[in-house]
Formats: sequence, structure tokens, C-alpha cells
Amino acid sequence: MKVILLQDVKPLGKKGEIVNVSDGYARNNIIPKKLGVEATPKNLNDLKLQNQHADKVAQENYESALALAKVVENTKVVVKLRSGEGGRTFGSISTKEISAAAKEQHGLELDKKKMQLNESIKALGNYEVPVKLHPKVTANLTVSVVEG
Repeated sequence: MKVILLQDVKPLGKKGEIVNVSDGYARNNIIPKKLGVEATPKNLNDLKLQNQHADKVAQENYESALALAKVVENTKVVVKLRSGEGGRTFGSISTKEISAAAKEQHGLELDKKKMQLNESIKALGNYEVPVKLHPKVTANLTVSVVEG
């Protein structure tokens, strides 16, 4: 019997896959536990529509990430860092401060976890901070650290 899996089933496959199992296993285990449904033409059509919808949503997310990437590329965020004599700085700038400054100055909602900063910024100057907006889209945010 062919079954469409509604959840990941370890020995069989992942959600949305069509698998062939014995009739007894399907009737006694998979269908009663709501792990899958029988692969009737109606259910196959529903699966096809769900996959099309998921593809459409993924494409929209990708396009919105590309649009946001263009905005981020053209944005310069200024962050102030206290410094003493001789250009010696106190503290450092992390992704949290960069995210807060981007929101305050430009209204950009950038998740601090998506910024790929290897180590905190501890000196004055201009820096390029990569921001991963989507698995396929990464933009560079220009961060200017000034004395404040």
C-alpha cells in the first residue's frame, strides 16, 4: 500500500514522501497514529498543492531577502565607542549593538544572530559585517565605529 507520510518516520522517510509499505503496517501502525494517510488520488492532489504552496512561499522569502540585501548593502550604520587618549578604546562593539543601531538609525530589523562577526570590534574605523538574510543571500553591512 502506498502511504503519504504526514510526519518523519525514522525507518521509512520524511514528511511529504510517498512510501510503499505493507497493508498491515499501514492499517495498524501508520494510519491510526496519524503518521501518514493512504495515497488516494485526492490525497496525492492535496500533497501536490501543498508542495506548490511551499515552493511559492520559499520563492517569496528569497525575493524579499534579495530586496532587503540591496537595502542593507547601501546602508551605513554609525556606532559610537568610548575611547581614551591615544585612540585606546573602552569595551567593544558586538552584533547586539550593531543591530540596535541599525534599527534606531535606519529602521532595519536585523537579527543579531544572523550577523557573522568573527570577533567583537575593538577599534575605531569602518568595517564590513556580513549579514545572512537567507540561506542563499548574504549582504555586507557597513559599520562605522566613531569616537563617542
